[in-house]
Amino acid sequence: MTEGAGGESAPADGRTWGRWFGRPGHSLTRRLIWLASAWIVLALVLTGWALTTQYRESALRQLSSALADTIDEVVFATNAGPDGVVVAEIRDAQTDRALSGKYWAVAELDGEGGVRFIAGSPSLAGEQLAVPMDLPEQLRTSRGDMISFSDSGFLRPPLRQPLRVAASLKSLPGRSEPLVFMAALDRTSIENDTRQFATFTWTSLLILGLGLVIAVFLQVQIGLRPLFSLRNEIADVRKGKAARIVRSYPVEIQPLAEQVNRLLDHNQETVERQRTHVGNLAHALKTPLSVMLAEAGSQTGLLPDMVRKQTEVMKAQVDHHLRRARAAARAQLLGERTPIAEVLDELAVMLERVFEEKAVEIDWRAPDELGFRGERQDLQEILGNLMENACKWAKRRVRISAGSTGLGQMVLVVEDDGPGLPADQREAALERGSRMDETTPGSGLGLSIVVELTRAYGGKITLADSDLGGLKVLLELPAAEA
Repeated sequence: MTEGAGGESAPADGRTWGRWFGRPGHSLTRRLIWLASAWIVLALVLTGWALTTQYRESALRQLSSALADTIDEVVFATNAGPDGVVVAEIRDAQTDRALSGKYWAVAELDGEGGVRFIAGSPSLAGEQLAVPMDLPEQLRTSRGDMISFSDSGFLRPPLRQPLRVAASLKSLPGRSEPLVFMAALDRTSIENDTRQFATFTWTSLLILGLGLVIAVFLQVQIGLRPLFSLRNEIADVRKGKAARIVRSYPVEIQPLAEQVNRLLDHNQETVERQRTHVGNLAHALKTPLSVMLAEAGSQTGLLPDMVRKQTEVMKAQVDHHLRRARAAARAQLLGERTPIAEVLDELAVMLERVFEEKAVEIDWRAPDELGFRGERQDLQEILGNLMENACKWAKRRVRISAGSTGLGQMVLVVEDDGPGLPADQREAALERGSRMDETTPGSGLGLSIVVELTRAYGGKITLADSDLGGLKVLLELPAAEA
């Protein structure tokens, strides 16, 4: 748990995990690839380090074994007597050749914390092996054991070689003080072999790592392909291109597809029940209201007139709320999609025939891919009312344009070249949803159905002046995804 705002505890969820991996938590594919790649890199780095280290240590152990053999030969050839320390001839061509890369030396501790050389191999050519400052102390501490260390070579810089040196403190018969026996070998070849091995190892591991990362990428892409297909099917349902998920999926995600289908079925059943309920309510209310209107219309007097007027108001209110309920139920449906161009074309052809005597010209423009996220009947009712009133009050021209805002909404604009509607009357017309003439308040433009259906779909309607000279109606409605 982590501390949230105001001291509240908040769970450490996937967002925290995502921050550790460069925000891959927003994509399951990226997360899997990042995690697998990180593990592959870590494993290969550790493997490469272990292999190169082990190879170098193995090579150094071989050198140490050869140095131990050389020290044993020198110890065997060394005698201590009254005349001092004498080293017999050692038959080794490499130690007889100057600066050959193989050396031995015999020394003694000088009592001042240093080492004084007594004898050395001809290969030293009069030089001395470099001795660490703490070597005497180490020899005394581990007397009889061999101490190995790497050194840069002789004391004189021009003759320096990368050496592996071994030293051991041993006692000889006839001498009270122990002697220091040293052997050294040039480790240049070992270093070169180690570098070549490291280069080969790291190159091989790099190629292997790239291959493994590519394999992980392909595995993730192929393994998650059913999820991508399910995502596309759900998108098609949302866009109205399909009613259900029909493909079969692996056992791990098939239950998810089935649950989505059950959710769609439940949503459809809920909407159908709402429609049935609204229809039953409409039938139950309209019949008594119609009887009351008929009875009130057959009589005269103040009371029948009042009953008739109030009944008409009740009937209008019932129609109003039932229409909103039906539209709200339809708006809940997933996958509803109505092409705008088809509806505009049908309405334009029909209205041009109806207003043939006025020779009204209807010019409409809409992208073929633009769709309304709702039922066709509701769109026809909305546009039919607006276009019919525009044709009714137009002189000759009616213009309709439609387009997407890119935010899940679309805008429909209906204009005419009629007399228009005064600005001070537009807000009142929309608020009441009443019928108002484009020139004289009180009759003419019927906005009730349009306003109710538009608001039921979460849309917006605005009135303004048209460039054609008449009224311009701007309609915002939910757009279906292409």
